[in-house]
Amino acid sequence: MSTESETNDDLATLAKGGRTNTIGFVVRLIARIPFLVFATRLYGAEALGRFASALVLIEIVALICSLGEKRGLAQRLSEGAGDDRSAETNLVYDGMLLALIYSAIAAGALLVFPEPMFPNGMNSSWDIWLVATIPAFAVTEILLAAQAYRFDIATTVRTRAVVEPWTISIAAGVFFYVPGLRDAGLALAFIVSIYAGLLTVLWPFLRTYGLPKDWVPSARAMLAMSSRAFPIVGADAIERGTRLLDIFILGIFAPPQAVGIYYAAQQIASLPQKLKTSFEPILSPVITKNLRIGNMEAIAAQVRQVGFWIIAVQLGIALVLGLPGEAVMGLWGPDYVAGTAALAFLLAAEVVASLAVVSEGVLVYIARKRNLAISVGIIALQAGLTVGLILAARNAGLGAGYEAAGAAGALMLALAASSLVKALLLGRLLGAPVTTWRWALVYAAAAAVVVGHAFTYLPEWIELVFGIPAVLGTYAAVIWRRGFGEEDKVLFRKNVAPAAEDASPDT
Repeated sequence: MSTESETNDDLATLAKGGRTNTIGFVVRLIARIPFLVFATRLYGAEALGRFASALVLIEIVALICSLGEKRGLAQRLSEGAGDDRSAETNLVYDGMLLALIYSAIAAGALLVFPEPMFPNGMNSSWDIWLVATIPAFAVTEILLAAQAYRFDIATTVRTRAVVEPWTISIAAGVFFYVPGLRDAGLALAFIVSIYAGLLTVLWPFLRTYGLPKDWVPSARAMLAMSSRAFPIVGADAIERGTRLLDIFILGIFAPPQAVGIYYAAQQIASLPQKLKTSFEPILSPVITKNLRIGNMEAIAAQVRQVGFWIIAVQLGIALVLGLPGEAVMGLWGPDYVAGTAALAFLLAAEVVASLAVVSEGVLVYIARKRNLAISVGIIALQAGLTVGLILAARNAGLGAGYEAAGAAGALMLALAASSLVKALLLGRLLGAPVTTWRWALVYAAAAAVVVGHAFTYLPEWIELVFGIPAVLGTYAAVIWRRGFGEEDKVLFRKNVAPAAEDASPDT
């Protein structure tokens, strides 16, 4: 059983990793803006909608081909390598080889049968080469997980928050003005960004792990790895699928313009989702260590702590982006203002999903099959709600904006159900509560809403330039004063003081 000091050390490690990735989140936010400007203003909603529909299948297939190593690699290394660094290296290369095999099969299948990627047609003949990103995406996920196992989160920040978003932004702008490549610009920019990310993580990985030694891949071991990975792969694919299913269904039932409007709103709303996943790479090693020694109470404390950190920050982001929603969506052009309601639902969805994601980070290790079964039920619920709400909006003649809002509302309801069910299951398995709710969240949100609503009566430029900082400042002041205890404030301390180390980790 770990000591109280070791538990506090774990929380300090989680805080350090989350703090680093929070900085990365801000950098990613800044870097993503030019891409959205180019995609919406230069290429237009229809081209953006076709591009978004194609990405749905690409991202899901690539995630499956990564074999759930984003979370599963930490457990494989913890159980299979011990302190043998050479064995760790070989295990990582086993995962990469298997991912490349699956990626090659998947990419080949999509080259032969590309129709599912393009329900609304293609922007250009170059779009088919989006399949080339599948192996690069899968291998990058594994390399980042390997670095995270050594507590190297800075590489994830450089790759996901700097190189990939800035590359796709710059490339999208450049390709638009290249004769003959204008229509292919979005697809080519995405391909370039994924391979730029792969090269960014490959160098630190080789310095950390090096090349394999006495590595002899075994077909039997590969088969066992595939079998063991299935529950995690399924959970990862479904969790990501909940963020992509709505676009896929919109691509089938709605025109490309509706998909483009929704995608623009989703790109803004997905920023808090990226923050939520900031803790995943660093949470996995800490959880697997406590599982190995059977310290369930420590795991519950970590879930409560990290869950509150995430929901507190995400709620603030949702208020900052949602209250001036019309002004934010108007930045991409007048056609995109129709997506304001979709943006509000998507931001709310990310807030209610916080507990589900943190709970699943533990369930994939201690209740894989039950977690997968719940995830399957949730995505089925989302599919039914999405189709029903889209068709209801269409039959009522409400327009593309309401169809997009229906898809977003379905996502919010499904994720709320997921959070409730998974938190109840995890609490029962750990024998300790995992709830992250605190009334301070209500007080802070109410104060921010009052301030934000007041700014909606002013011109949009004032609402954006002065209203957003005012909302953020109000929310931060209240949540810091009423919601954050000493154990919470470790997230914002670069060096943890001894006094904080002696504090109880319970919230």
